[in-house]
Amino acid sequence: MLQELLPAQVFLIMLVFTRVGSAMLLLPGFGEPYVPPRVRLGLALMISLIVAPVLGNALPAMPESAAGLLVLISGEILIGVFFGTIARLFISALTTAGMVIAYMSTMANALTNDPSAAQQGSIAGSFLVVVAVLMIFTLNLHHAMLAAVIDSYQLFVPGQVPPVADFADMLSRVVAKTFLLSFQIAAPFIAMGLIFFLGLGLLGRLMPQMQVFFVAMPLQIAAGLAVLALVLPAVIRWFLGAFQESLLPFVAL
Repeated sequence: MLQELLPAQVFLIMLVFTRVGSAMLLLPGFGEPYVPPRVRLGLALMISLIVAPVLGNALPAMPESAAGLLVLISGEILIGVFFGTIARLFISALTTAGMVIAYMSTMANALTNDPSAAQQGSIAGSFLVVVAVLMIFTLNLHHAMLAAVIDSYQLFVPGQVPPVADFADMLSRVVAKTFLLSFQIAAPFIAMGLIFFLGLGLLGRLMPQMQVFFVAMPLQIAAGLAVLALVLPAVIRWFLGAFQESLLPFVAL
């Protein structure tokens, strides 16, 4: 009955669309809340139309039952979400680093709308996320993201049971790596903050009558902005290197 209701070519396209569309829900730049859903849907459908004929031999035949079709689609969605989550975790590292930077620069209470998270976040984190997404598309790293999703058909064959245990192990290692990455990005600001607070402590002991924090807060904000301007190129380069390194194992070279 499924063969009568769903032609073979349409089935192949929609099967590819399931994995590609699930990944594009979370991929940086494609899955942002400010991207209209129709644009994401159109991009995923166009990519599926292009890729499906190339992957014709790698795709399984149409299941004979609705239960088999449901299991097949569930596996494809899981694989797509897995790739999108890996890329999204690196963006969350910038948000974490931005909050640490905001604490070290006394700007933690100055919240702004984070376009990627669709909620309020630190100014530094929102700025880093916007710059990182811009550089991903400027340097064509979005091609590597899409290539990783398409080449995943060689690693995770449709119709086979996805390696859920390996997915969980990979995600746990990526979470640890992105958490370390966030503190590596914020390291210059942590060092600046520790030195600045040490100086304030000494100044407060030498001049108890001086309102140290009232005088020092503008200086700390200015110092934080100056350090951000100095280290921004190195920070973005370090992030892009780690982001590209996470995609290379899935890209067929």
